[in-house]
Amino acid sequence: MYNCGLVLEGGGMKGLYTAGVLEYFLEKELFFNYVIGVSAGACMGASYLSRQKGRNKEVNIGLVHDSRYLSWRNFILKRELFGMDFLFDEIPNHIVPFDFTTFGTGKEQFLIGTIDCHTGVARYYNKHEHGKDILKIIRASSSLPFIAKPVEYEGKMLLDGGLVDPIPIKKANEDGSQKNVVIMTKANNQRLKPSRASTFMKLLYRKHPAVANSLQKRRATYNETLSFIESEQEKGNVFLIQPSVDLPVSSFERNQKRLLHLYELGYQDAKVQYEQLKQWLGK
Repeated sequence: MYNCGLVLEGGGMKGLYTAGVLEYFLEKELFFNYVIGVSAGACMGASYLSRQKGRNKEVNIGLVHDSRYLSWRNFILKRELFGMDFLFDEIPNHIVPFDFTTFGTGKEQFLIGTIDCHTGVARYYNKHEHGKDILKIIRASSSLPFIAKPVEYEGKMLLDGGLVDPIPIKKANEDGSQKNVVIMTKANNQRLKPSRASTFMKLLYRKHPAVANSLQKRRATYNETLSFIESEQEKGNVFLIQPSVDLPVSSFERNQKRLLHLYELGYQDAKVQYEQLKQWLGK
């Protein structure tokens, strides 16, 4: 296990790229003492840390055509595009069982980022302190505004951590991880452009104005984080893995062939960069 951080971006179904990278890491038994992720990054990271080869592929490609996974039917019936009960209860407990024992006994730290709906600040939960509630916390971190309900945990209402800390490298630095492998789900470091949805967000989240404010600030937060990652790369503190090809996969993709191509791209990119990564880790 390397004394190095692993930082995992979210991105919905684009997280299949991260799953492919982590699958290669699993095959090489490459692990890090500190792992942090938000949203899809936290989902893929959990199966990586439970050492379950192929699980991310089986769940997120093999089951994606099930209407309970992702569909407008879910949205009409439950006001959630992704079937959150299906994803975070039925699948891990019954359909493709999650190895809670291996996950819990692993020595690495695993932090999951969320946003506090009342304050708009990021809240992080460590598996060593909250392991028994890990599915609920990952569910909160994966609950996007508009398409999923906030999750109540320890008296707080939580949503997708990517709203306030989309690539949590600064949190990793704060926790003492000065050297980090960062897996991004976008093919380039293109900055986000202004959105016209801010007024709508304010109306929709009038009960939680802090969430609307975070959504408005997300573009600036994301762009600032990209600049920070680039500066850390120049210093030799970051090893960045991101798609070598910009594949046409959306955050809500259901096309299995496209998802499989993205997963395989992640695997191949990790394979191509593996020796370079090992040299970087050995410095």
